[in-house]
Amino acid sequence: MDILELEEKKDKIYAFMQSEEYTPMKLKELANLLQVPRAEKEEFKEVIDKLISEGKVIYDRKNCLKLASENTKVGYFSGTAKGFGFVRVDGEDGDIFIPPDKTGSAHDKDKVLVNVLEVSTGRSREGEVVSILERADDHITGTFQRTKTYGFVIPDNRKFGSDIFIPHGFTKGAVTGHKVVVEMTDFGGPDKNPEGHVTEIIGHIDDPGTDIISVIRAFGIPMEFPEGVINQLKDIPSEVAEEEKVDRLDLRDEKTITIDSESAKDLDDAITISKKDGMYTLGVHIADVSQYVTENSPLDKEALKRGTSNYLIDSVIPMLPHELSNGICSLNQGTDRLAMSCIMDITPKGEIKGHRIAETLINVDRRMTYTNVQRVNDAIAVYDGTKEELFSRLADKNVKISDLKFKKELSSEILETLDEYRDFAEMFWLCLELSDILRSKRHKRGSIDFDIPECEIHVDEMGKPIEIKPYDRNRATKIIEDFMLAANETVAEDYFWQELPFVYRTHETPDPEKITKLGIFINNFGYTIKMGQEDIHPKELQKLLEKIEGTDEEALISRLTLRSMKQAKYTTTCDGHFGLASKYYCHFTSPIRRYPDLQIHRIIKENLRGKLNEKRINHYNKILNDVAFLSSKCERRADEAEREVQKLKKIEFMEPHIGEVFDGVISGISTMGIYIELPNTVEGMVKIDELKDDFYFFDEEHYRVIGRNINKCYNLGQRVKVKLEEADKLLRSIVFSMYEPDED
Repeated sequence: MDILELEEKKDKIYAFMQSEEYTPMKLKELANLLQVPRAEKEEFKEVIDKLISEGKVIYDRKNCLKLASENTKVGYFSGTAKGFGFVRVDGEDGDIFIPPDKTGSAHDKDKVLVNVLEVSTGRSREGEVVSILERADDHITGTFQRTKTYGFVIPDNRKFGSDIFIPHGFTKGAVTGHKVVVEMTDFGGPDKNPEGHVTEIIGHIDDPGTDIISVIRAFGIPMEFPEGVINQLKDIPSEVAEEEKVDRLDLRDEKTITIDSESAKDLDDAITISKKDGMYTLGVHIADVSQYVTENSPLDKEALKRGTSNYLIDSVIPMLPHELSNGICSLNQGTDRLAMSCIMDITPKGEIKGHRIAETLINVDRRMTYTNVQRVNDAIAVYDGTKEELFSRLADKNVKISDLKFKKELSSEILETLDEYRDFAEMFWLCLELSDILRSKRHKRGSIDFDIPECEIHVDEMGKPIEIKPYDRNRATKIIEDFMLAANETVAEDYFWQELPFVYRTHETPDPEKITKLGIFINNFGYTIKMGQEDIHPKELQKLLEKIEGTDEEALISRLTLRSMKQAKYTTTCDGHFGLASKYYCHFTSPIRRYPDLQIHRIIKENLRGKLNEKRINHYNKILNDVAFLSSKCERRADEAEREVQKLKKIEFMEPHIGEVFDGVISGISTMGIYIELPNTVEGMVKIDELKDDFYFFDEEHYRVIGRNINKCYNLGQRVKVKLEEADKLLRSIVFSMYEPDED
């Protein structure tokens, strides 16, 4: 039964159940009443299941089907280690609080049917889980603990809510400390622990690599490629065939570069740039993955299943096999490669006056790194003379770098890099020039640039973390960001006006309630934001971030501002991107590691070749909603897995430092305690009940903790000294205590 047929039958049955003649009845009775043929019984049940999953119909206590009340909602359960939880309903503001005795057998991330009660906690609605519509997972990873007669598993996801009982004979030989996968046989309830059988032993908790593999298993991220994909790889060439080069725009004579990190292996974007009569021509050339990953092939199905590549510290679980991502699809230096290109004509004010989207043939002249591009531009910026003079002298091979004069002394690394890439110096500076123009234009329209320090973790050959620090985001990384954004916006606008099926990257306007809360919070620091009658303009948040730049509270307010915004997602409608203050946006530039990019490349290619007929348009209209939904879901999974691995490595990094004192900043305050962030981005908690003052309490209105002595309080953004008390990988926690110098 296809989607249209399912929807049609669902609407008819639902209309009947809404009629006055319908009374609650069992599934079999309803099928008999509607005279459903025996051959269609399975389809009938599928329709009923769909109505239940949408929260329109429920089973009562007599197992009869009846219409759900207005107070019945469908949402996703978010558990806590203390037993209570919250249900998030799509499209509604505010979560529904679920007390411990009303969670039923729901566990973290389950799709549930919840009945909203009249009772209110004051802060949110309160509800009761009526039924489980869809389990998040029936396989749980955790740490095994053995007793004399049975075992139990402590789930890695502490929000799961309870330990899992493992009966004798179903432990698979696991011993205390083993990381295991448990197949659930009973999800338990308020008065009963969940039960399961151990199906896999991943390794001991102290074995190298076990922690990351446990995260991969916990999130259900596929690692090995299936046989069908392996077989398809045999037919994919290692070099571009001559017949594939025909009828493409040949750009091999243009000076072309890639700019990536030193460790990058899947190079999916390259650039060309020139300037004539004040007008810039920027070419963004993206690997033509769709040439090799054809629709509905084993490779394509697996790529959709994965949705995105997963980057977990020092390891990558790719969306596509390395034979493609590091081989024929990677824009490696000195090799002919097929590309999808967006070539833009840009004015000195950053306006894109014209563009062309084409299938191209390119050959990268140099593979550049962010570090080396930055070094060259640092040298150009301090040359003691005009830029034109410098580029002319660099073009003369007889001129030595030692003959050039600079306004300040430069390191030997910078001078050596300038010499090595002297033929590309003018190109790099042109990139920087255009990047500044594009960034300035985005800034004027209100684009928000969150400069929150991301975490960079270095590990040794055994996977042990040896250094944690904020990620260095220099001007060279911003060059590529600016150019990719320009291409993504241009492609999105082009296909929006063509009114063709497409996948867009959407970032909705924040909920007014969350922005109001943010406004109340920042008032504590003397800042304000202005809202319109209903919505806020991104420029207001941009102004706020500029005001806090360089202050003690910068990182804190930046994070809270980010959390007050909605999560970006993939959609089939062009609803704009709030954060970028852009009407049109899509993901076009990374088809090696993101499925939506690969999907729209196919559409673009068919359109360019004149093959996007009515049949194909209808085809895409049918499949793209699912593609957008699955891609968004996989993206969230990848983000959560990355955060979980980072958390584990941070805890492991801090383990040898128990008892040491650190400088930190208060990054959050709740009824549970005070969150402290260290300069290296590690975050832990000082529990309120561990504070020395017996009468500390949480002042929610002003986001602070106040002690018995009113002069003794802790505020967000305050600099403090803390002592590390615990770093527990099993509990996923870092615990600090406030440190006073006279303690020692």
